[in-house]
Amino acid sequence: MKIHEFQAKELFKEYGVPVPQGGVAKDVNGAAEVAGALGLYPVIVKAQIHAGGRGKGGGVKLSQSAEEVEANAARILGMNLVTHQTGPEGRTVKQVLVEAGLEIKKELYLSLIIDRDTANIMVIASQAGGVEIEEVAASTPEKIIKVRINPLLGIQPYHCRQAAFGLDLPKAAIKPFTQMLNQLYKLFVACDCSLVEINPLVLTADDGVVALDAKIDMDDNARFRHADIVEKYRDVDEEDPLEVEASKYNLNYINMDGNVGNMVNGAGLAMAVMDTIKLAGAEPANFLDVGGGATAEMVENGFRIILSDKKVKGILINIFGGILRCDILAQGVVAAAKNMDIKVPVVVRMEGTNVEEGRKILEESGMKLFTAVDMKDAGAQVARIVG
Repeated sequence: MKIHEFQAKELFKEYGVPVPQGGVAKDVNGAAEVAGALGLYPVIVKAQIHAGGRGKGGGVKLSQSAEEVEANAARILGMNLVTHQTGPEGRTVKQVLVEAGLEIKKELYLSLIIDRDTANIMVIASQAGGVEIEEVAASTPEKIIKVRINPLLGIQPYHCRQAAFGLDLPKAAIKPFTQMLNQLYKLFVACDCSLVEINPLVLTADDGVVALDAKIDMDDNARFRHADIVEKYRDVDEEDPLEVEASKYNLNYINMDGNVGNMVNGAGLAMAVMDTIKLAGAEPANFLDVGGGATAEMVENGFRIILSDKKVKGILINIFGGILRCDILAQGVVAAAKNMDIKVPVVVRMEGTNVEEGRKILEESGMKLFTAVDMKDAGAQVARIVG
């Protein structure tokens, strides 16, 4: 789950991580009130969407007066902000963060992520702050510092020293940086984060460290442990509507750009099906894992969500019957067909538990289906159908 910058900074403050003074506003008058309360210029007006690169897209403006705050807020609020992370469709800006400007001595980069190769929490730091870390990694990889932390042991003083010395911090800044990194680690673990990022982390004139930006991603699988955070911070307007709908039925769904809808049980099998579709010359429209314990109702809802995507020109169902039996899948497909007008071709490939019962249910349903003998055949058939 992604959250907005101002929300991430609220969590930072709870954990004692320094952030600029500021507040969020949903209209021009509100932005002016926040700037007036700060009482000192310049201030920064920042668009709040779930994407990076906002400055390059025109969503971050420096304001030297109350008049400039109002003009910049009016320009940003309601704009369709396009960045490298939003895609060409962009995102509509519905709120802005207004913050006090800082006297910046140096810009740095700092983040914590999961290192899946070593099952560690990894600190990534760089002196090249204010730049996308992918760009730094590609052009000057020697500027990236990586510190791996065993989660069973937790963060230790030497981890902080390694990061601080790698950033070549002045002596006076090492203590506040160490305190910040310790608190960020506590937040990362306590909130089940997959990413905590500060870009830039700024070194101020008095050798303090302040999180000028803030980004937090939380593991969706841990939402049940953080109902308060989900209720307070989840912004469904920033999420894909079909993904929001799927989450109501505990379906693992990700919307994509192709025209072949997929329904599969098991994430690994779903990935293999998408590869099969692409190898056959078509493009997947979604990732949908109904799960091993899916019911006929879940299958029906998954079918309905796939069909609500106007891009879908054909559907490929690939089920390996195990916990989810083939007959249960077939019942869900038939129920979906009875409750909605299916106008796109459906290719079905089933194997496993109760496969004969499942095939019989589909054969007797009266539905127009294309059956496949294996995955390669299924991919070829659906690719041919969608042209």
